[in-house]
Amino acid sequence: MWAPSRRFLVSVLGIVAVAAGSVASLSTAYASCGAVSCFVVIGSQQQVPQAGVLTVNGIYNYTPMRLLGGTTGIIPGVDQANRQMILDHHQETRTITQQATLDLNYGLTERLGLQITVPYVWRTHQHIDGIGEDGLNGEGAPTRFSTDGIGDIRIGLKYNVLPTLRSMVVFGFGVYLPTGATGAHDNAGTRMESPAQLGRGQVGINPTIYQAYELIPHRLNQFLSAGYRHTFRNNDGYQFGDEFILNAGLNVVTTPWLVLTGQVNYRYLVHDNFSSSLLRSAVPGDAPDFPGEPVVLDPTIRSRAVPTTGSTYHAFSPGFQMDLGQLVQSSLTNMTSIYFYAQIPFARDSNNSLSQGTSFVFGLTKSFQLISAGS
Repeated sequence: MWAPSRRFLVSVLGIVAVAAGSVASLSTAYASCGAVSCFVVIGSQQQVPQAGVLTVNGIYNYTPMRLLGGTTGIIPGVDQANRQMILDHHQETRTITQQATLDLNYGLTERLGLQITVPYVWRTHQHIDGIGEDGLNGEGAPTRFSTDGIGDIRIGLKYNVLPTLRSMVVFGFGVYLPTGATGAHDNAGTRMESPAQLGRGQVGINPTIYQAYELIPHRLNQFLSAGYRHTFRNNDGYQFGDEFILNAGLNVVTTPWLVLTGQVNYRYLVHDNFSSSLLRSAVPGDAPDFPGEPVVLDPTIRSRAVPTTGSTYHAFSPGFQMDLGQLVQSSLTNMTSIYFYAQIPFARDSNNSLSQGTSFVFGLTKSFQLISAGS
């Protein structure tokens, strides 16, 4: 039994390595803009519950974004109402995203599962707006933005193609629904750009794969996961760049109720695309029209890469999971776990814009037997 399992494990590792190499060989990432969320692998989200079992995850996610040393944070402005992209229009300061997620997983059969993920998002953002236009010397005006509400809901199916005692391989396919609001305004009454909104404003597709194998039964297991997201262009002419995510890690069972975990996370975001004309902010050389209106570079409305979106991000995420049912026997704690992760970046490419900092994830998982196996 060990030899086939080992060959299978090597094959999966090879597939993921090829995928990682393919992603790494893509063109250089543009800078990050707007907002992102922390991402870690939580086994109860990736796996398929037994038939008739509902697994509920309640997850809280805290993700700060800030400027890295040696960067200015000066990025283009995206005026969706007038279909204009204005180069060097504002200066990023910071973004903080908090997200509470209700994640529901139900076992339709022993291999097939249904997943519904509903996020509630709080987002605050600050930047200097109107560089070259506002202020006595064109220094711009401090602008604040804050919003909260339901984000884009994801509905997906998962199928376990290798349900053995020591192994599993789960293929998933999800669809993001445009349920998140896209019309929030800043403190000056200006509608915020798409990357800062709660929703993307259009449908997205999200295939995934998750693999796990017990290296030492009931003591040590490894896992790999990969995901891809593609979002279609929204009605404002804005299209979010494709997202590639790769994760790998180990779980160590120290006692029946405590599992320690460590995982490496990688995310690549392709630049966004905006259908617009192209302008630049006024500069002192434009005097006497400085401060003044942006200068038109190309009035033609066409698809353009937003040059300060997209990023690469590498992080190490240590964490733990406590099985409360193993720790305290009761009907309340039965099939209940709590977990915590800290996502710590060790390599980031933000290209002069905001970059995700150290983030935190807290969560609770509880399973319910809705339909007995004999029914």
